[in-house]
Amino acid sequence: MYRILKKKVLTKDVKLFGIEASHITFNAKAGNFVVVIVDEKGERIPLTIYDWDKEKGIVYIIFQEIGTSTKKLGMLEEGDEVFAIAGPFGKHFESKKYGNIVMIGGGVGVPAIFPIARELRKQENKIISITGFRNKDLIILKDEMESVSDNLIIATNDGSYGIKGLVTDVMQDLINKGDKIDLVIAIGPVIMMKAVSELTKKYGIKTIVSLNALMLDATGMCGICRVNVGGQVKFSCVDGPDFDGHLVDFDQLMSRLAAYKEEEKISLDHFCNLNSGIEKSIKGNKNG
Repeated sequence: MYRILKKKVLTKDVKLFGIEASHITFNAKAGNFVVVIVDEKGERIPLTIYDWDKEKGIVYIIFQEIGTSTKKLGMLEEGDEVFAIAGPFGKHFESKKYGNIVMIGGGVGVPAIFPIARELRKQENKIISITGFRNKDLIILKDEMESVSDNLIIATNDGSYGIKGLVTDVMQDLINKGDKIDLVIAIGPVIMMKAVSELTKKYGIKTIVSLNALMLDATGMCGICRVNVGGQVKFSCVDGPDFDGHLVDFDQLMSRLAAYKEEEKISLDHFCNLNSGIEKSIKGNKNG
């Protein structure tokens, strides 16, 4: 069991946890991920490592409550424990001098680009960060991203903060201005990474994406997280999660991610109805 030492609500559905797990912080690097199991009957949840404190043995994760397991995780408080947390998994990002780098993060993809941007800036790369959200209420890690960027540009779909539009609109503006771009790193929703990769491919700009394929054991044994990259089958848990965005078959990835949507909805509806009944019962007992 692993104790939650810190909990912070970033938005309505997005939370930050600091979990005591020195076995992970000992080897953690930018780009790695962990697998969290909420309780002994829970499923494995792969989550990118947002940050870590090696001296204190605390690993920090940021997640969005989408399905049953992340809802359960989000209900825990400081002092509670998760059943298991394993890692670090995946290949870490190769940090070296590339030149001018554009970091693109969409929604909860932003916590994943933060540690990578931090390491790349240490290598004297120029970092332009573009973060995209649906509206201003969903913006996260603004101060943190500013601290690791030479320039941070925030875009919102509705224009309620920063530039109105998508991250690809901002990226196109940078290209149109003639700014020299040596590398683009995009992490976020699959549809966003696909759009970024299609844009940069037209201009021959090297692009790296981080794939959030369906995953089970996270060790390359089960093959669940297979993705098609350049016509070859790769496992995102051991070969990735970072791949050349110009070679990824995004349509196949999106199809696989949608395979269990109906079952996921049934599970979430059951969980929400069950917990709603428990809350009503508690309130009824208090009133009585």
